[in-house]
Amino acid sequence: MQKRLFLLGVLVLVAAQVATAQMGGRFAFRFLEVPTHARVAALGGVNVSSGLEEVNAVTANPALLQGKTNHQLGFSYLNYLSDISQNNLQYAFESKRWGRNAIGVQYLDYGDFVQRDAAGQEEGSFTVRDYAVSFSHAATIEHFTLGATAKVAVSSIAGDQAVATLVDIGGTFNHPEQDFVVGLAVKNLGLMLNTYGTGERDAMPLDIQLGASYKPEHAPFRLSVTAHQLNRWDVVYLDPNKKGTINENGEEVKEEKSFGDQLARHFVTGAEFILGPGFQLRAGYNHLRRQELVVENVGGMAGFSFGASIKIYAFRFDYTYAKMHVAGAANYLTLTTDLNRFLKKATLQDL
Repeated sequence: MQKRLFLLGVLVLVAAQVATAQMGGRFAFRFLEVPTHARVAALGGVNVSSGLEEVNAVTANPALLQGKTNHQLGFSYLNYLSDISQNNLQYAFESKRWGRNAIGVQYLDYGDFVQRDAAGQEEGSFTVRDYAVSFSHAATIEHFTLGATAKVAVSSIAGDQAVATLVDIGGTFNHPEQDFVVGLAVKNLGLMLNTYGTGERDAMPLDIQLGASYKPEHAPFRLSVTAHQLNRWDVVYLDPNKKGTINENGEEVKEEKSFGDQLARHFVTGAEFILGPGFQLRAGYNHLRRQELVVENVGGMAGFSFGASIKIYAFRFDYTYAKMHVAGAANYLTLTTDLNRFLKKATLQDL
């Protein structure tokens, strides 16, 4: 175990060094940034410190893969904007020989598109699909857990495919006496193996995230704060075509980036209200999402998300409504079950 922890620690240091080489520019495989399950979506879409008891959290931070998730199976369905949908499957298993592991599949379907020629005449249809297969491993020593996820991602547009290999690296610290967890994750560190027809090799959507979750003793809630895009300070886009305001001299004044707005866009907040052993309510706010998707002079709930969780016997049902834009929202449904309730001691324990 100590050797595995040492190896994962080295990978974290390597990731930090490589991160600076991937800042800015265009990014491919952006579907890997879409939240994969209802819990993280309800907490604002980014969270690396909450979810120790469920297998789906491994997609947010591989170090959240802990002992309570052994033989858990999770399935998530996302009804995204328009007719876009996503399916995600996660299964965790632990053995004496191979330690704590999880396998996962993420599949995003953008629907069918009409194909036309240069004159606008319909020639048929084509599809766009993205999917990724992952394998995760985590190890714990005392109050620290380190984890890593290896992924192979494929993006297919009208039969033209691009392939990439990526890795997520994460760590958590669990306070020995309080319900307090600190998490760190380096997400989507990798490169394209096979490019689209253009031959251009785009950068991966690297994201370094740091966050904490805390539940005060006897309090029926848990609060989370997560900082993301730590590898890029400037995540503000200002439309150069947007008209500015007119000052007292009749001159147009364009909107400028402010320090406060740039800082706020890096933070996501979330809250979980624990109303019983089998029932929770959740809410989150993502400032970056709101600033990018809110419609001027309309307001709305862009950037806010709400969810609920209920456990019945060996099944936990999670639902999240995440407002993306005035034009629509994302609806998540996650079903998680503990196979230990149905099966005898799995033979994996003896591998």
